[in-house]
Amino acid sequence: MKIVNSTASDISQILALYETATKFQKLKGAVPWPKFSEKFVAQEVSEKRQWKIVMSDQIACVWAHTFSDPEIWGKKNSDPAIYIHRISTNPYFKGRGLVKKIVSWSKQFAARNNKKFIRMDTVGENRGLIEYYQACGFDFLGLEKLTNTDNLPAHYHKATVSLFELAL
Repeated sequence: MKIVNSTASDISQILALYETATKFQKLKGAVPWPKFSEKFVAQEVSEKRQWKIVMSDQIACVWAHTFSDPEIWGKKNSDPAIYIHRISTNPYFKGRGLVKKIVSWSKQFAARNNKKFIRMDTVGENRGLIEYYQACGFDFLGLEKLTNTDNLPAHYHKATVSLFELAL
């Protein structure tokens, strides 16, 4: 297993994983992700903010990071943190503890970048996902009603999000 930046040649696979995740979200009754554009993902790839876990020469999981997330985290955005977004696992690799591997990687990545927190959010109050992220080491900080969502993807508009934080 290795964790590396995604490349431009991965974009179609990343979009396919997002589509698979969106179908699963709909099946589970969760707020589904919108369709992300190739341009959106290409921007993250070019900025080296899109990551992948590679296992058996296949993309097992993808996610993105940012160092700023003011529309979701408000005043807490000034804290030294990394923000993890859109974890999407290849169904073939589900059940292999990949989120825990992302957490381990995130701790090292955050430390190298002088950050003190790892943060994530998910739209809605998905109790199963809340418990899963808690089992991965995150504290559930509660629900927050978003108000300034103009610069966020569509699934955040007028949404309530579950907030998660892991202090280093």
